[in-house]
Amino acid sequence: MDVDEEELSLLVDGIIQSRSSELYTGDGSVDIDGKPILKQKSGNWKACAFILGTECCERLAYYGIAYNLVSYLTNKLHEGNVSAARNVTTWQGTCYLTPLIGAIIADAYWGKYWTIAAFSMIYFIGMCTLTLSASIPAFKPVECEGSVCPSATTAQYAVFFFGLYLIALGAGGIKPCVSSFGADQFDDTDPRERVKKGSFFNWFYFCINIGALISSTFLVWIQENAGWGLGFGIPSLFMGIAIISFFSATPLYRFQRPGGSPITRICQILVASFRKWNLEVPKDSSLLYETRGKTSAIEGSRKIEHSDEFKCLDKAATLSDAEIKSGDFSNPWLLCTVTQVEELKLLVRMFPIWATGIIFAAVLAQMSTMFVEQGMMMDTSIGSFTIPPASLSTFNIISVILCVPVYDSVIIPIARRFTGKDRGCSQLQRMGIGLFLSVLGVMAAAIVEIKRLQLARELGLGAQQAWLSAITFWNLEFSARDIGLVDQTVAVPLSILWQIPQYFLFGTAEVFTSIGQLEFFYDESPDAMRSFCSALSLVTTSLGNYLSSFILTMVTYFTTDGGKPGWIPDNLNLGHLDNFFWLLAGLSFFNLFVYVVCAKNYKQKKVS
Repeated sequence: MDVDEEELSLLVDGIIQSRSSELYTGDGSVDIDGKPILKQKSGNWKACAFILGTECCERLAYYGIAYNLVSYLTNKLHEGNVSAARNVTTWQGTCYLTPLIGAIIADAYWGKYWTIAAFSMIYFIGMCTLTLSASIPAFKPVECEGSVCPSATTAQYAVFFFGLYLIALGAGGIKPCVSSFGADQFDDTDPRERVKKGSFFNWFYFCINIGALISSTFLVWIQENAGWGLGFGIPSLFMGIAIISFFSATPLYRFQRPGGSPITRICQILVASFRKWNLEVPKDSSLLYETRGKTSAIEGSRKIEHSDEFKCLDKAATLSDAEIKSGDFSNPWLLCTVTQVEELKLLVRMFPIWATGIIFAAVLAQMSTMFVEQGMMMDTSIGSFTIPPASLSTFNIISVILCVPVYDSVIIPIARRFTGKDRGCSQLQRMGIGLFLSVLGVMAAAIVEIKRLQLARELGLGAQQAWLSAITFWNLEFSARDIGLVDQTVAVPLSILWQIPQYFLFGTAEVFTSIGQLEFFYDESPDAMRSFCSALSLVTTSLGNYLSSFILTMVTYFTTDGGKPGWIPDNLNLGHLDNFFWLLAGLSFFNLFVYVVCAKNYKQKKVS
């Protein structure tokens, strides 16, 4: 073949590759049969529409249980305030811990699609069990007679919590996979689709909150007024709709092949580094072991460029004299690629950022526990209409629903003019703003509680009745009374609407921090660990709920010493819930300081 023929051959190959890149995805995604998939007929928003619909229905089902669970435990299972709050936060924590199980299964064996499919069925069975426990008389505790409230039997507790924790297990396969599976529908190698992926996370969180809005209004009202059997049955129906929606779009989806167990790869690096502890890492990083060509040794992963941090881990990719002589590089427990080593380095670098999300999650957990219990001791009436305390979370959701479109269509374009970044500000900056807003939110809750307790001490029951029947609160003049509302488990005549600012601030904080976390852990994670890293971001919520339970336990232990009622007694009028909120505000401010330090020192990943 002469030179002209060689040039012609190369030109033809280039044209074929160019056309192929236009027709097919370039990020390694395939169809359900494992074949290369056409861009025009798959993925993008047409596939994501079904994924977003699935997430909306699943979140409606989840929040249909979560938002009013503390009321069910106190009013139907007759638990105390602290016990009910502890059970709610423990369950919610488990819901955000089980994603580690689902993520490992998805990344290592089944892939995201089949993991979502299998765990959705477990979730649905749990929802049905919960509905039966609230519908069948034998499974429900006897109603209170006056002040006598019989405790639930062991069998009744068993059925209820069995269904509740089946839901937690089912959530473990859905939560870490849905967001990353949706993001997989956009080709990373296509600049136009890569921009759309940034918007996907905003609208993904928007759909979560649409489901939550229906739960916090319609479903909470149904549970309080029409019965808990129907109140749990409707979320079960929507979970069934979520499953149908997900399966119906199967031909449109793009699939990423599972890359093997991330836990195994991490262990291989640690073992190989230990076995080669006496080897010196070469100064020239190009001498470290890596596969040739563009393809990584890890299925479904691009190569990651070498970084200079944590050089002790580079020993795992350092070639020994024996390996160079024999040419045998096949033992992954003795020799790992640079990409594999960089996977672990990325996890180590992300750890401080990940850890700061725990206190943020602990503060957010108060919306379904202490905020609700605070609202129960406030005036919930507006004219003839009574607001269920759990429904105040609606304002948290509304703030998210309003802020997401504003952020996506207004704030980002404006910020882009000043920063020159496609997304307006970096993910780390976005998360920092949210952490600051969460400090303001918990401070607002403390201020409301100070005012509520002040009224409880000033008002007697007679003054309360006069206020309710005659004149508005702001025009009342009070005289000293021997017995105030402090000694009575009754609501204080302070409108529950004063809780709106704390819910609104928390919602705005979520738009910045929670969505920022979704983006951060997807973009910064290794390609073959995206479900695993999404699960790690969810684990912060789990640990935050467990931390909230731990703080509640410690606060109760230390503040009830010597027979004192403590900060959070069953009668909150006797307590100091405001001190609890100030404690959380202090922890949040310290957490923000640590985050700023960690974010400034963070180095982003670079892929080849």
